[in-house]
Amino acid sequence: MSNLSDLLQERNIKALILDMDGVLTNTAGLHAQAWKTLCDSFLRMRKEQDGKAYEPFDLKRDYQTYVHDVPRLDAMRNFMASRGITLPEGNPTDSIGDNTLVGLGERKDYYFHELLKHNGVDVFDDAVKYVKEQQQAGMKTAIVSGSRNCLTILRRAGLDRLFEVRVDKVVANELKLSSKPAPDIYLEAARRLGVDSKEAAVFEDTAAGIKGAKAGGFGLIVGVDRSFAQEMLESKGADTVIKGFAAELKPKAATTQNS
Repeated sequence: MSNLSDLLQERNIKALILDMDGVLTNTAGLHAQAWKTLCDSFLRMRKEQDGKAYEPFDLKRDYQTYVHDVPRLDAMRNFMASRGITLPEGNPTDSIGDNTLVGLGERKDYYFHELLKHNGVDVFDDAVKYVKEQQQAGMKTAIVSGSRNCLTILRRAGLDRLFEVRVDKVVANELKLSSKPAPDIYLEAARRLGVDSKEAAVFEDTAAGIKGAKAGGFGLIVGVDRSFAQEMLESKGADTVIKGFAAELKPKAATTQNS
């Protein structure tokens, strides 16, 4: 298969659309820990109320099964159902003290921001360098995310001015865009960049993201495999899969020293 540079040229790609978490940043660990803190504390409270013993939140199994790449209220509802708990959805005005799906979601966000404040953001430097190189070559760029914390994360990482366009959960809610695996956020990013979907490449690391990009008819779908997921990404429709961006970076010019 052709390398990424060749594919971008062959398919006349004019814009790059990158998912944030897993491609540009690595905040999955913080999200998982915030979910565990929330769920375990809530389950302890329920045990005091009804005397039942509940299995704690498993950072790997429960996060992958119920949370990863799933809209927050659905994730909360599904996890609680796995423990035999049904909660009212609540209202948009519910706060972190309310034991509703909305309220628990707000509480999870509080824990996440506390972790973010103390731990900072892990950034994939190879992705940042690649984006800057492509921008210098005239490529348009956008960042997309299913998180409403996208701008906060980018600011903490010092990357809030890196992209021309940002389409995240806040924007999606304002425009009533559907979540992944629908193609809505990618199509909106392309629209804001002023390109047709056939002229844009999407970089994604999840099954839902790849399916969304494929449904949007994008010119190139690049799976970013940082966790041994190549077969899954290819099976969902990725045109090519890269392990990261290091191999795609231009080699530094050789320097010579006077003898």
